[in-house]
Amino acid sequence: MALKFGVFVPQGWQMDLAQIEDPIEKYEAMTRAAQAADKGPWDSIWVYDHFHTVPRPEMESTFECWTITSTLVRDTKRVRVGQMVGCNGYRNPALYAKIASTVDVASHGRLNAGLGAGWYEHEWRAYGYGFPEMKVRMAMFKEACEIVHRMWTEDYPTFKGAYYTIDRPINEPKGVQKPHPPLWIGGSGEKVTLKLVAQFGDACNIDSEPDTIGHKLSVLRQHCEAVGRPYEQIIKSCTIGAFVIDKGADAERATAKARGSKTLQEFAPEGGMVADADRLAERIHELVDAGIDYVIVYIPGIAYDLEPLHRFESEVIPMLAQSKAVHSKARVLLPEPEPRRA
Repeated sequence: MALKFGVFVPQGWQMDLAQIEDPIEKYEAMTRAAQAADKGPWDSIWVYDHFHTVPRPEMESTFECWTITSTLVRDTKRVRVGQMVGCNGYRNPALYAKIASTVDVASHGRLNAGLGAGWYEHEWRAYGYGFPEMKVRMAMFKEACEIVHRMWTEDYPTFKGAYYTIDRPINEPKGVQKPHPPLWIGGSGEKVTLKLVAQFGDACNIDSEPDTIGHKLSVLRQHCEAVGRPYEQIIKSCTIGAFVIDKGADAERATAKARGSKTLQEFAPEGGMVADADRLAERIHELVDAGIDYVIVYIPGIAYDLEPLHRFESEVIPMLAQSKAVHSKARVLLPEPEPRRA
């Protein structure tokens, strides 16, 4: 499979709309980024499913995931639109399936439907969802994946679990993609999440460390073999932060305009790279060699200036356009903890 790229649009979750005061202009900045990506080499655009900002909850805009998905699919013409990933705890899974089916039709079949167990305790409790322990959240997530799959593939489906029940709901139209909208499952848990990917997922989104990727994908392959699913059917994705600067440039100076009042760490959090195109391409090659065939990029600052988006697509992507994902010889390491991902 040829390597593909997706990009996040600014929606406020990472304080990436904070320099814009007017809420309408914030929304339009997000839309402009989406439309710019629509004209480029990107396969997809992505949004998060969160209500409160990071790294701290601030009194700042964060646009709701499925609302903006439904508008972005109408504001674009070509790119696929997805959520990385939808939080199962925020919507009944039968309702989630219905929403996704509707948006798939609205997009003319360009939806990537993301789903995960959820992790951001502050917003869970603030919005009245409680915060079940991890074991319970994962059990709920397991039931939800089966319900969503049934809602997309069966007429009058039934299901009775410990947490969710459906009794012959009508979900029409089920979407326009066949056999159903692709389900992107986020998380790297080996006993539950990766098994759910093998059973129900069309794509996974896992850790972005090459050594960890190799191990996680080897576990996924084992789950696929156990359920009789071709491993090659599943897209293997990860997420990175990236900001292109000139070779030899000072990162502090090169990002000053885009950062505003943010520190460099706040600007490119959680391992995000500020580097020249060659170094970024080298980093992505490492991911591809570990088995990744789809890279989703967060580029900070594009709400205010689209140049970093265009630099990545003109300088980095061409270096990697012919890359192929390598699915063999993955190194086996000790299990890693479940990442915090909605």
